[in-house]
Amino acid sequence: MELNRKTEANQPSPSAPAGDPRLCVQETVGYFSVLAVVLKTSNESPWTDEFDRIELSCLIESISTSNPRIEWKKITNEGPSYVYFDKKISGDLENRAMIREPATLLITNATRSDTAKYRCEVTAADDQRSFDEIVIDLVVRVKPVMPKCSVPKSVPFGKSAELSCVEDEGFPKSQYQWFKNKEEVPDDHKTSLKFFNSSYTLDADSGTLQFITVRKEDAGEYFCRAKNDAGYAECPPQQMEVYDIDVLGILMGVLVVVIVLMSITAGICCAYKRGYFSTQKQTGNNYKVPAKGDGVDYVRTEDEGDFRHKSSFVI
Repeated sequence: MELNRKTEANQPSPSAPAGDPRLCVQETVGYFSVLAVVLKTSNESPWTDEFDRIELSCLIESISTSNPRIEWKKITNEGPSYVYFDKKISGDLENRAMIREPATLLITNATRSDTAKYRCEVTAADDQRSFDEIVIDLVVRVKPVMPKCSVPKSVPFGKSAELSCVEDEGFPKSQYQWFKNKEEVPDDHKTSLKFFNSSYTLDADSGTLQFITVRKEDAGEYFCRAKNDAGYAECPPQQMEVYDIDVLGILMGVLVVVIVLMSITAGICCAYKRGYFSTQKQTGNNYKVPAKGDGVDYVRTEDEGDFRHKSSFVI
């Protein structure tokens, strides 16, 4: 094909006079197209879903060398590594890929770890420009798994409440939607009559639904959906109730507690006054010695355990 173009380029144009510079340009273009290896691709940014097949197109547009050296490399943050070298598939693609002539790489079972940049390199020793390369950016999309959802079972009227939704497996990163009673919660509550009186903020990137002030109308069955280009997944519905705060009951409870504390305090004070908390102790060995009368000595006998007196006379 290229040889034909070269021959045609060397033929003078019927309408061109002798010495026309356009002839030199045509000859030059034809000359380099034969003696240079040139690559192209049909898709620089292909994508596929996990476990599907994908083709990384590397087409040789121009070459003279009959047996060029073809290599594929995977480029990650850790650096480049061989995927196809010395006519063999290597690395983690060894049993999941093949070369489709002349240089296209076909992955038959793509996984999330295949997301990376791939470089096709062709070396043609017999060409004047003997080397060319192209880089292909492959994305393997991963469907989200069931997200983890947190919905409070009951919330007091007028208080705040937070509903959360998290999913870490999907690629690209999941976006989140919340549903109440099987109807999607809009980003702006003012755009829907059913949610117009609600006050909340919805973050589709983090999956958080934050109620600023909960109303009775906010009670219902909630579930979250995580989605990306590969698909979506949902968590099971969970019921959220909204109840009124019993202000009278709370006041009565506080009053009862105050009365009980006052009664305990009064009892302790009364006990102190009556001497129940006195620190003085009486024992069987403590007694008061009676005052001695004139002429009478009081003696305690060991056998009788009581007192006898004897008379003494002073002369």
